[in-house]
Amino acid sequence: MDILSSLKGGLVVSCQAYPGEILFGADVMARMALTAKAGGAVGIRANTPEDVAEIKSRTGLPVIGIWKASYSDSSVYITPTLKEAEAIAQAGADIVALDATNRERPGQERLTDIIRVLRSKYEVMLMADVSTVQEGIEAERMGFDIVSTTLSGYTPYSPNHAGPDMELVGELVKALSIPVFAEGRIQTPEEASECLHRGAYTVVVGSAITRPELITRKFVEGIRQSAVSQSG
Repeated sequence: MDILSSLKGGLVVSCQAYPGEILFGADVMARMALTAKAGGAVGIRANTPEDVAEIKSRTGLPVIGIWKASYSDSSVYITPTLKEAEAIAQAGADIVALDATNRERPGQERLTDIIRVLRSKYEVMLMADVSTVQEGIEAERMGFDIVSTTLSGYTPYSPNHAGPDMELVGELVKALSIPVFAEGRIQTPEEASECLHRGAYTVVVGSAITRPELITRKFVEGIRQSAVSQSG
C-alpha cells in the first residue's frame, strides 16, 4: 500500500526497447529510467527480468515489471505464462503486470492458477492489463490489486482509438473498488491530465517519452505532409 500511495496522481514512465533497436539493453534502459526519475516520474514500467533488476537497483523507484513473450498458440504476449511472471517477481518488481484479457493463454494456462502461485510465493502486487470493462471487473474478482487500460485497442473486440481510451478509464473507475491506471496511446500532458480527471489513480506513458525513433518519425511525417500540402 505504501508503494501504491507513492504512485497516486503521478506519472509512471514505461522504459522499454526491443532486440534490434539501438537503445536495447538493461544499462541503457536504466539510464533512461534515471532520466525519467530526474524529470519527476514516480515509477517505471519495464520489460524483461534484466531490465527490471537493473532499473530497480539504480533508480530505487517502484517498478511495474512485465516480460513480453510470443507463443505460437496464443496472441497473449504481456507476461503470458507463469514462467515469465515468476521471473519478473524474482527480478525484484514491486508490481507484476499480466495480460488479463479473456483470450486463451499459451499452453492453455489459466490466469487464476498463475495468480494463486504468485500470491503463495512472492510479496508482489499484481496488475491486470485489460481491454474492456468486463475484463476489469473479472480481474478484480480474481484478486488483482490494480487494473490498467493497457490493452484497449489491442484486442479484436476493443475500440481502436487514435488516442487513449478515456471512456474505458471512466467506466472502470465507476465499476471497480481497486485503483485504475491509465495506459495506452497517451501522447500529451493534456491527455494525461484528463485521464487523472476521469478518476485514474496513476498515468503510465511510454512511447511519447522514451521511444525517440517513433517521436522522430512523427516529426518527419508531419514535415513531409506539410511540405506536400504547401506544394499542392
